[in-house]
Amino acid sequence: MRLLVTGAAGFIASNLIPRILARGDEVWGVDNFFLGKHAYVVKDRRHRFHDFDLLDLEQLVNLFESAKPDLVWHFAANSDISYGTKYTDFDLKGGTLATYNVLEAMRRTGAKEIIFSSSGAVYGEPAVMPTPEDYGPIFPISLYAASKVACETLVTAFVHNYDMRCWIYRFGNIVGPNPTHGVIHDFVLRLRENRRELVVLGDGTQSKPYVYVEDCIDGMEFGYRSAHDAVNCYNLAVDDQTSVTEIAEWTITAMGIDRASIEIKHTGGPRGWKGDVPQVRLDTRRMTGLGWRPKLSSREAVRRTIRQVVEQFRNGPLQ
Repeated sequence: MRLLVTGAAGFIASNLIPRILARGDEVWGVDNFFLGKHAYVVKDRRHRFHDFDLLDLEQLVNLFESAKPDLVWHFAANSDISYGTKYTDFDLKGGTLATYNVLEAMRRTGAKEIIFSSSGAVYGEPAVMPTPEDYGPIFPISLYAASKVACETLVTAFVHNYDMRCWIYRFGNIVGPNPTHGVIHDFVLRLRENRRELVVLGDGTQSKPYVYVEDCIDGMEFGYRSAHDAVNCYNLAVDDQTSVTEIAEWTITAMGIDRASIEIKHTGGPRGWKGDVPQVRLDTRRMTGLGWRPKLSSREAVRRTIRQVVEQFRNGPLQ
């Protein structure tokens, strides 16, 4: 297959692309390195990587014309939710408008299939948990989540108007090697700088389902092979949850820090930042009904990731 991957230097894509290449597929990747890292770009003659911003529609159309992709994996977005509270048009541009450009480039060049990485954050703070895909009305509480809702509606509108097909995945928190941000990434870097104190945003009781990145990719590929409607929308998560306090304690242990020598301080309140959804539970029966099961629980995914990130960042964060 000929595949085009946006956000190709980012977390999930940098774990996906080696798998794609190992199958013999060809990849055209694009990233502007806002969150992506140069060290995460997969070096392979069958990975044709391009460094530019998806807001450049004409350059994007040219890339689509060259790639002629059978399938688009659209990961590019600002996944650092708190960042969007400082720059209120950032998610609009880097999420919604970038997604419009991807879809418009597909329309102009005849590309027909897209896998879109959405988020469980689209539900906001739902009254029903675990939350199913048909829950509504949805009221997102972050600009990131609002952008993801807008992106989903653009994707489905293009699908219905231009004879396309889409697979939309509303993720839990994805963890694994090659992180660009997130609680494990941040804790490891903070503890590298100060082994006597760890500041935890919120009260530490925030609890979410953490999905190991390989399980996430397995799930997306399984859904792509198994679901064949024009619009296919799935929660992609695990059944258990892990708290921020647990992650802090496990990270301290993994870094070989004597627990008695370090103080954990909390900023207080149920949220880590404005727009943070402190308690997340996603109903995964639609995915499991297809026959998919994750290999790792949330606790297992977090523990494995902590060990990997500690080792990966032993000499400092990658650039």
